[in-house]
Amino acid sequence: MPAISAPSTASPSAALPQSSADQAPYTGDPAYIRIVDYDFFYGTHQALFKIGMEIPERQVTAFIGPSGCGKSTLLRNINRMNDLVDGANHRGDITVGGKTIYDRNLEVTSLRKRIGMVFQKSNPFPKSIYENVVYGLRTSGVNDRRVLDQACEEALRGSALWDEVKDRLHHSALGLSGGQQQRLCIARAVAIKPEVLLMDEPCSALDPIATGRVEELILELKKQFTVVIVTHNMQQAARVSDKTAFFYLGKLIEYDKTITIFTNPSVKQTEDYITGRFG
Repeated sequence: MPAISAPSTASPSAALPQSSADQAPYTGDPAYIRIVDYDFFYGTHQALFKIGMEIPERQVTAFIGPSGCGKSTLLRNINRMNDLVDGANHRGDITVGGKTIYDRNLEVTSLRKRIGMVFQKSNPFPKSIYENVVYGLRTSGVNDRRVLDQACEEALRGSALWDEVKDRLHHSALGLSGGQQQRLCIARAVAIKPEVLLMDEPCSALDPIATGRVEELILELKKQFTVVIVTHNMQQAARVSDKTAFFYLGKLIEYDKTITIFTNPSVKQTEDYITGRFG
């Protein structure tokens, strides 16, 4: 692995230049995830350029930017989902809880138990609601029914779904509404008690009522988990996140407290995107 340089400690309120090499991470809170001088490639195509940022523990961090700007690529690299893509490679490092995710002795499956993922499109398994929630525990070798029952109830309560499904736990998950399916997928992700929860456009396919419920859930989840969310919805980022990072063409343009990004951005490019001048 190439040598890794320390992230910049420049003030986040200073204007960030367009060059990604001079990016400054937000350092106002203790970082749980550190992304250091991070480049990422799909074969010969470079998708991310010198990303440097610190993501605080038990807060919500939003990644925003136009389609194709690299935000989902970076999100998926935090739990190495992009390892599954032929020709994917990187430079730099990502650490979670002070440990590199690229340790040669680290099993990727164990990393993904620490870092849960909720995708844009809800993807319940063609199994019962109960079996969906406890799937991760079963694959980890947990078979004690009392443990599984307790974990299922806790995860469904935590995802604000228990009262709606407690009388039909052994019915097919495919019979749930779209919003319920997405909350079920969140329950499945949190049942194994990860440290970090990654959410890639979790509300893009939902109606406003279901979106509101998921957003309320995100605010509750940050009491237990470090949450990173990719969203195209500016209002959603403003409502749920503590920190916001704006990406453009694979570069981190600006990263700061959400209120600062939306009311007093340091970079004109950020302001232009937030106000709808492009994107």
